[in-house]
This record gives sequence, structure tokens and C-alpha cells, in this order.
Amino acid sequence: MNLTRFAKGRHSTKAFDPARKIPDPVIDELKELVRFSPSSVNSQPWHFVVASSDAARARVAKAMQPGYAYNEPKVLRASHVMVLCARTDMDEAHLNAVLAQEEADGRFASPEAKTGQQNTRAFYVNLHRDERRDLPEWMEKQAYLALGTLLIGAATLEIDACPMEGFDAAVLDAELGLREKGLTSLVVVSLGYRSGEDFNAKLPKSRLPAAAVFTELA
Repeated sequence: MNLTRFAKGRHSTKAFDPARKIPDPVIDELKELVRFSPSSVNSQPWHFVVASSDAARARVAKAMQPGYAYNEPKVLRASHVMVLCARTDMDEAHLNAVLAQEEADGRFASPEAKTGQQNTRAFYVNLHRDERRDLPEWMEKQAYLALGTLLIGAATLEIDACPMEGFDAAVLDAELGLREKGLTSLVVVSLGYRSGEDFNAKLPKSRLPAAAVFTELA
């Protein structure tokens, strides 16, 4: 498979065809792709809210008014919308849940292996919480790994997507009750099929040349 053709073929879709809906099996595959995204020390500090109905997408679209009205049609006319969220804290309950799932999935050959994984993850959590004092930013980075997985995954499934940071996070967090769940919204991704009004589909891709972004060490 020539994976780069999907990276070169995808773009941020500016207009969706509201009449075309993504089949449920395809959405399920996208959800599995995101669920299996990589994260630092398998910390998985994320949550994903999926809006598929008109009413659900309208709730997400509330965060586009008034300052981000240009993004509202991308939410309302899409087939599905996914809100990528990060945890507001890496608390013991979450860490214990991750460890218990790893054990249930058979990742530990011995009690010592389980303890080693627990201690390693705690080391990095404490490093970012206490020494670097950038725990929220560290957790957000993991969610952006999931964003990359989602975008390239959508492209391989011939699904158009538009990631958006242009929304009022406080409004969306309140609308979806995220803060009460220890979460905050980071990115809204519209998913569906482009319409003929999508001007971005007709524009050539543009990236800096390889010589500008790679350094080969001798």
C-alpha cells in the first residue's frame, strides 16, 4: 500500500454534502482506529464524543457562535462530528483503570511486570505534574496523536474530514457536561463527504520541501 497517497490526497474539507451519511460499519472502524491510537506510557488521557444526529450536531454547533460562525455549517452539514477531549487531571482512578485493563488484556507475565508498568507510568505522570508542571499540555499532546490517527484513518476509508480548533471550548464543555467528567474539549472534527462547494478540494497541496524539514545526520 502506498500510504503517502492518502496523506497527499486528504485535505480539510470546507463544505460537506448533508445528504450523504457515513455507514455505521465505517464509523465503527474509525472509532476503533482512534481507540487504538498511541499515547505516552499508554496513558490514554482522552475521551471522544460522537455526534451523528441533527440534534446532536446542533449541540456541538452552539460552540461556534458567535465568534466562529464560519465553522457552524461544517458541523451542521457533516455526517458525523467527533469532539476530541483531554482529561483535566491524570488521577488515580484513571491510572488504576488503565492498569486493570492492561492486566485483563494479558499484558503482564508476572506481578513484577505489573508493578514495573505502574511505576513507570507514575514516574512520567509525576514528572509532568511536579517537575515540568505541564501535565495538561502533556495530556493534550496525547489527544493530538489520536487526531492524526483519525485524519489519516478517515482518508484511507475515503471519508472527508475537517479538524477545527475554532470554537468556544467553555461553551462546548458546558453543553456536553465535560468538566463534571474531568474532561475538556480540544478539537472538533467533522466527518462526511465533500460537496461541490468544497473549494479546498480543487486546490493543490502545499508543503515545505523535504530539504527544509529534514536533517540527515551523518
